Amino acid sequence: MTEEHPLTSDPTVSLTRELIRIDTQNWGNGKSSGEREAAEYLAERLRALNTEPVLFESETNRTSVVARIPGRNPDKPALVVHGHTDVVPADASNWSVDPFAAEVRDGCIWGRGAVDMKNMDAMIVTALDNIIASGELPERELIVAFFADEEDGGKLGAHWAVDNKPELFAGATEAISEVGGYSINIDGQRAYLLQTGEKAMIWLRLRARRPSGHGSKVVPTSDNSISELARAIVRLTEHEWPVQLNETSTEMIDALCELTGADAEQVSPDELALRGGFAAAWLRASLRTTANPTMLDGGYKHNVIPETASVAIDVRPLPGEEDAVLEQIREIVGDGIDVEIDWQAIGAQAPSTGPLVDASLASLREYDPEAKIIPYLLPAGTDNKSLARLGINGYGFAPLQLPAELNFPAMFHGVDERVPLESLVFGRQVLEHFLRTY
Repeated sequence: MTEEHPLTSDPTVSLTRELIRIDTQNWGNGKSSGEREAAEYLAERLRALNTEPVLFESETNRTSVVARIPGRNPDKPALVVHGHTDVVPADASNWSVDPFAAEVRDGCIWGRGAVDMKNMDAMIVTALDNIIASGELPERELIVAFFADEEDGGKLGAHWAVDNKPELFAGATEAISEVGGYSINIDGQRAYLLQTGEKAMIWLRLRARRPSGHGSKVVPTSDNSISELARAIVRLTEHEWPVQLNETSTEMIDALCELTGADAEQVSPDELALRGGFAAAWLRASLRTTANPTMLDGGYKHNVIPETASVAIDVRPLPGEEDAVLEQIREIVGDGIDVEIDWQAIGAQAPSTGPLVDASLASLREYDPEAKIIPYLLPAGTDNKSLARLGINGYGFAPLQLPAELNFPAMFHGVDERVPLESLVFGRQVLEHFLRTY
C-alpha cells in the first residue's frame, strides 16, 4: 500500500513508478520479459519534446530507443545521456513488497529498477521536460538513449547498436549514465562518487573433462570431472590479486586522503577504501582484479560420474589488463582445465579532471553547496563500455543525495531495492542544471 507523501505526485517520482511497473526482467542469454513496452513508452515521452526518436530491435521485443535534442551551442560536441530499461530478475517471495508494484513506503519507492536504473531514466526525461517546457534548450546537443539488455552485457542493446547503428552517436565525445553521482559518507562527511572509468569484463567458463563412469567405483580425484573442477575453483578463489593503482584510482586515493586527513604513505589503499562506509566494497574492488564463481553445472544422474563439469566465472580485470589476467587464470587453474570465454567487454578510463567533472561538481553545489567529488573506477560495468568503442568517454553521473544510514550500494541487484523520493527530486534538479549549463 502506498503511503501519503508530499512528493508522491512529483513528475520524477511518478515516472519512476510507472517504469517500475513495466516488467522488463532480464535473465541473460536471451531469456527476457523484453523491453519493447518500456521503450515505446519512453519514445512517446521523447516525442512530446519535439524529437523524432528512433526505435530499433536487435531481436524480437528487445527494443532500444535513441533521440537527438538540439543544443544552444552548436560549437560543442554532442553528449550522450543514456539509461537502460531492463532489470535483473526479482523473486517476489524474498521481498517484503511486490517488486513491480512501485509502492511508496518510508519515504522511498520500492521496486526492481528503483536504483538500477529506472530512477535515472525518469530523471533524464523529467529534467528535459523542464528545460523544453521553459522554452529553452540544453547547452549542447544531446543524444538521449534508453538501451535494452544492459544487464547481460549490452549484447542485444548498446553493444549491438554500436556495431549496427553507430551513426546514431555521430558527433558525440562524452556520455553520462549510471553508478555515479550518488552520495556516500566518509568519516561523517558527505561526498559524491563520480564514476570516471570502469573495469573490463570477462565472463568465462572453467570446464573439466574426464572419463564418465559408475558412481560406485573407486575413482582417483584427478579422474573425476567434478572433483578436478572443484580443486581449480578453490585455487582461483584463494588467489590474492594485488592492488594496482591507475590514473582513476590514484585520483580516488588522493580525494579520500583529502577528506580523511590520512597520509597515503602511511595508510594502504585498502584501508582508505574501507573508510568509504557502505561503498567500501565497491571502492576496494576497484583496486584489483576480481574473479568470482557464479554458476555450477555438472552431472545428470546420482550414480553417474559425469564426463564434464563447468563453472561460470565473473572476471573483472583493470582496464588494459585483460590478456595478462586471462593468462594468469590459465596458470592458476592448471593444464587439465579448459578456459572458455563466453563474453568479453573492454574496460575504460575517462579523464578524471576537466570540464565535465568541473560541471558535475558545479551542478551538485547548486543544491549541496559543500559537495565534494571522489572519482572512482566502477568495478562492475555499464553501457559506457560499448560507447567507448566509438571513442566516447563515459561517466557515471546519476546524482542522488542520500541519507547516511541508507546502504545504497546494496540496492543494486538487491532484495527490497528502493530509492528515497527526496533523492529523486534532488537528482532531477542537479541533472537539469548540468544539462542546461554543460
